[in-house]
Amino acid sequence: MTPIELRKKGYQILVEHLGQVDAIRFLQQAGWGSGDYTQERKETLDKVTREEFWEDLKRIRKTSC
Repeated sequence: MTPIELRKKGYQILVEHLGQVDAIRFLQQAGWGSGDYTQERKETLDKVTREEFWEDLKRIRKTSC
């Protein structure tokens, strides 16, 4: 599923279960976050070794199958 398809499906589910008005209210409350995502991501990923990354990836792939 592409990111656009995922977003569309998510919106559809929200509207089906909450109705249009409450789905919009929910999205407004969720917000878009704040801060500098790029800097925060760099600081977080700088602490991860290549080996840790690959082990996490292997673990995720095992649980998603």
